Amino acid sequence: MAAKHRVIPIFIPQKACPFRCAYCNQFAIAGQDHILSPEEVDGIIQQHLATIPEGSHIRIAFFGGSFTGMSIEEQNQYLDVAYPYVQNGKVEGIQLSTRPDYITPDILENLQRHGVSLIELGAQSLDDEVLQAAHRGHTVQQVQEASSMIRQHDFELGLQMMIGLPGDTRAKALSTAQLIADFGATCTRIYPTLVVPHTRLANDYAEGRYKPLALEEAVDWCKDLYLFFQEKDITVLRMGLHPSEGLLSGSGYLAGPFHVSFKELVMSAIWHDRIMEQLHGEPLAEAIITVPAGEINYAVGYGGANKKRFPNVSFLIEK
Repeated sequence: MAAKHRVIPIFIPQKACPFRCAYCNQFAIAGQDHILSPEEVDGIIQQHLATIPEGSHIRIAFFGGSFTGMSIEEQNQYLDVAYPYVQNGKVEGIQLSTRPDYITPDILENLQRHGVSLIELGAQSLDDEVLQAAHRGHTVQQVQEASSMIRQHDFELGLQMMIGLPGDTRAKALSTAQLIADFGATCTRIYPTLVVPHTRLANDYAEGRYKPLALEEAVDWCKDLYLFFQEKDITVLRMGLHPSEGLLSGSGYLAGPFHVSFKELVMSAIWHDRIMEQLHGEPLAEAIITVPAGEINYAVGYGGANKKRFPNVSFLIEK
């Protein structure tokens, strides 16, 4: 059996963000209002390492905020805690997320010296009108330039995207996916936009100027995006926001397509279409569908939806 990939998450919400994007309140989404000090990071790493099976592929990941927006000195306070675990072989590398306008050759050279192997940029959209409406503060060209610099310095590149931002459309989302591929990303994350309290978007939603995607609509968009990235051999690291306490309780968002099992909904929809294709559009036809072992739950469908939809279909797990 192949070794599993594991991530030790270090969440530092809104650290070094220059301003608040229209949709963003990471404290509400994450349910965490405390920014970890470098001293606390070591304890978190050790706690995770104690529970991860031997032989796993492990990375330490700094999420939230804009890591490279901090001063080099402050970046190194965190990296100096994490890097020894790379040096002693307990983890394979460090990854981090940041903004495209916080990438320079000096920053990248410093990250190289500290064991960083993957840099994810919050592109969110690769349409300038959508970026402007979301108050992102950067352009598509800046994403392209930062992506090029990252690849030239031999880092793995990730480009994160959001769907359903103000002014976004299905066509623009698919265009963003194409540019993510064109810019050389090897991985991505797809986040449906939620209306979060105490944001510009919350005001626009309350006053009727913004309407979030419905859950079914978001699933449908993501279905197409996932299949596109699969075709381009780009790994989708995540679909949907992590179900934090704030999101689960409902206190962390006001509206939008949140679901605790969002990825499973998308994958179930993909398998629904595959089954329909094999049945030539006849849902009551009899068939045996062969399914990879890791996708049997998706084939059966969230809550058994596909099994109920196709009562005469049997699922055979590939050996």
